[in-house]
Amino acid sequence: MTYTTTKPLTFAEFLQVCPEDGSYELIDGEIVKVDAIGSNKSVSRFLMFALNDEIRRLTLDYVVDKDIAIRTFTNSGTERGRRPDVSVVEKKIWQRYLNTYAGIIEPLQLAVEVVSTNWEDDYVDKLDEYQRSGIFEYWLVDYLAIASRSYLGNPKVPTVLVYQLVEGVYQMSKYTGSDRIISSTFPELELTVSAIIKASQG
Repeated sequence: MTYTTTKPLTFAEFLQVCPEDGSYELIDGEIVKVDAIGSNKSVSRFLMFALNDEIRRLTLDYVVDKDIAIRTFTNSGTERGRRPDVSVVEKKIWQRYLNTYAGIIEPLQLAVEVVSTNWEDDYVDKLDEYQRSGIFEYWLVDYLAIASRSYLGNPKVPTVLVYQLVEGVYQMSKYTGSDRIISSTFPELELTVSAIIKASQG
C-alpha cells in the first residue's frame, strides 16, 4: 500500500506524518507500507533475540531493535527511509535519540533484511543504499530461497549472505545449511542457517 502525497516527502517529513498502524518506508518521496508474513516475523524475532543475547553475554556497546527508521540515499541523492527487519546500533548513537521521534541518520553497525517476495529490493536497492550509507555489516536472510539462481546458485537453497564494508565497498560471504554465520560485529556468535530455517517454522 502506498500513501500518495501532494509533493515528495523528505525523510524528516516522512517521520512526522508516517502512519502508526504498521511498518512503513519512504520510497521516492512516498510512504509505502511494508508487510511481512508470519514466518518472516518469526525469523526477525529469533535473530533479534540471538543478537541481544550475544550483546548481553559479552557486555557489548550495542543496542538491537526492530523497525528502526534509518535515512539512506539513492545513487541520485534522493532520500529514502528504510526500516531493516533487525538493526544493531552503537549504544552512544542510540542514546542520542532517546528523547526524540527522529529516525537515525548515522550508520548502523548491522542491518538485517529477511527476504520476502520483493527480494530485488533487498538484493539490489537496499544493498546499494546501505553500502552508500556506511552500514558496517548487512545480512540478507533468504530462508525461503526466493532470489534468482544468479544469487543463490542452482539448485536454490536457503542462504544467508553477509556483506561487510571494507574501504567503502561491501565484501560478501555466503552461508547455507549447517554453516556457522561469520560476523565481524559478533565474532563469537554461534548461529547457523539451519537454526534460522527452524525458527521460521515456529
